[in-house]
Amino acid sequence: MSFEVRERDLLARIGKLETKSGTIETPLLLPVINPTVQPISPKMIEKTFNYPALITNAYIIRKNFKEEAVEKGIHRFLDFNGAVMTDSGAYQILVYGDVEVTPEEIVRYQEEIDTDIATILDVPTDWKVSKRHAEHTVNETLKRARELTKTKTRDDIIWVGPVQGGRHLDLVAYSAKEMGKLPYQIHALGSPTPVMEQYLFDTLVDMVMTAKMNLPLERPLHLFGAGHPFMFALAVALGCDLFDSAAYAIYARENRYMTEYGTTMLNKLEYFPCPCPVCAKNDPQGVMEMAKAERQKLLAEHNLHVSFSEMKRIKQAIIEGRLWEHLELRAHGHPALLHALKTLGKYGEYVERQSPVTKKSGVFFFDSLELIRPEVVRYRKRLFERYSPPKKATVLVLLPPTRTKPFHKSREHQRVSRKTEQKIGDNTDKVHVCTYTAPFGIVPAEIDEVYPLSQYEIATPPDEESINYTAKQVANYIALTNYRRIILLQDTETWKKKIAAACRNLCHKKNVSLTIIKAKNPWDKQALNELTTAIKNVMSTRGTR
Repeated sequence: MSFEVRERDLLARIGKLETKSGTIETPLLLPVINPTVQPISPKMIEKTFNYPALITNAYIIRKNFKEEAVEKGIHRFLDFNGAVMTDSGAYQILVYGDVEVTPEEIVRYQEEIDTDIATILDVPTDWKVSKRHAEHTVNETLKRARELTKTKTRDDIIWVGPVQGGRHLDLVAYSAKEMGKLPYQIHALGSPTPVMEQYLFDTLVDMVMTAKMNLPLERPLHLFGAGHPFMFALAVALGCDLFDSAAYAIYARENRYMTEYGTTMLNKLEYFPCPCPVCAKNDPQGVMEMAKAERQKLLAEHNLHVSFSEMKRIKQAIIEGRLWEHLELRAHGHPALLHALKTLGKYGEYVERQSPVTKKSGVFFFDSLELIRPEVVRYRKRLFERYSPPKKATVLVLLPPTRTKPFHKSREHQRVSRKTEQKIGDNTDKVHVCTYTAPFGIVPAEIDEVYPLSQYEIATPPDEESINYTAKQVANYIALTNYRRIILLQDTETWKKKIAAACRNLCHKKNVSLTIIKAKNPWDKQALNELTTAIKNVMSTRGTR
């Protein structure tokens, strides 16, 4: 197996995964195929959707079609030429408590049916189990994982090493570390289905991130049972390269019609809000009147269109560097998803380290949720770790943001520069101009062209939390620098005196002189005259020359 990454955003990766049946592109949704109850054939998935891979259950096939599948091989048995991944029966253990097969038998059977990606028979950690039982599931899964090398006889099949531990994150971390030491090509987060069924997406974030941070980065990660497409963006952003879903078929059996943001009962619809071939040729009432089997087939086909379309949107967002914007759009579709996105903020520094430093496009900021974005986390970290003000600067001038970016090239900043030069002459190198702005906090003029400090758009006015964050960053900057005088041009209309209060507190603690120019319109002639006069006055003060 080889796995080559060609695009990244957040923890998401567009990559190429080579299997013996062909190369597949990740992130990839694997439709679940149940050969005993299947509304859409694998051949239709391959031909109609031009889809390269699917997942099925080796335990169910062994139980119902044992010799036939061995004789034909899994591809001819399913009538599917793409890559096939097989699960081992662990979900059945989760549901029924046990399965009628040993770990060694299911390994050999997956080899016999010639699958492309196979999974060991792990022991899933149920959501409600005790810590002691969870430890048993982790240790037993690791024991079985270590025994694979003694059981398997082929090297052309990709093997999946599942991570267990459930909601016990210390066990997830231990399981991931130990599983990562073994020669598996793909890893999977086991037992997430009960978490997702209860919409505990914040817990899912903790589970996936704990596994991700303790597994080898170069190996793809699979998420079992992803479910509805409205959470695919979250899964991909967390670094899940592969995931499966049977929701398209399950919902079809329940007459549930998928949309990108939720599901609707078919009998509640008067119109199909979708341009897919199914919806373009039919109407809700007509589909309701169809025979059950035909209705399920059409709904399943529509549900697959919605699922595959969402995956394409996610991939395009990765390429454009806009996965965060897409994720935020989806997160506002359900409170549980928004909570999960906020939970991701706990892992901000890890996500920042994996996310690209520059992107092909600018960044959109909407509200305080953006404060946990990698771009903001990275800037905050690097500003205080790597940046030093100009050596000769003794006076800090704080200006509000302008509509034009980079700020130092704006008409307003140019006017300040000209008037300052007129009043203090050759001493301008002792005056350091910075802009206070959300979401970055404080932006020194000499670096405001560095990505993304001038390559972004923000919704104005900033919300309360963004204003407070900006004030805090201004205060942190003053605390770590050695200016002798500070002059603030205060935009009282937008920033609600928060920047002034932050400056006043720090200047008092450091015994630094502070001059505040108050203005409703900070860029009018009077305000600029007051500003440049203040600069002239402090420059004439002993200790600033």
